[in-house]
Amino acid sequence: MMNLYMCYLMIIMFMFGCIVFISSRKHLLCTLLSLEFMVLMLFMLLFLYLNFMNYESYFSMFFLTFCVCEGVLGLSILVSMIRTHGNDYFQSFSILQC
Repeated sequence: MMNLYMCYLMIIMFMFGCIVFISSRKHLLCTLLSLEFMVLMLFMLLFLYLNFMNYESYFSMFFLTFCVCEGVLGLSILVSMIRTHGNDYFQSFSILQC
């Protein structure tokens, strides 16, 4: 019964992360943070599901590996954007530029 409430809580928190991801269009850092929050909520849901069904948690290590790779790619894009444009505003650069 407690796992069901935890799943509902994780789903609601994931939906809040989706709302923040959609609504934050000004800074790249806020977008990346909300994306990481959504990934962590998905990991918690996956972990609860694997424990509830008595499966091995080996798949969660693969999921965490891909989450770390996604985070590193996002931070590298953020660093390169700050080096080239000086800030992380989406309005400060044009997609048509090289």
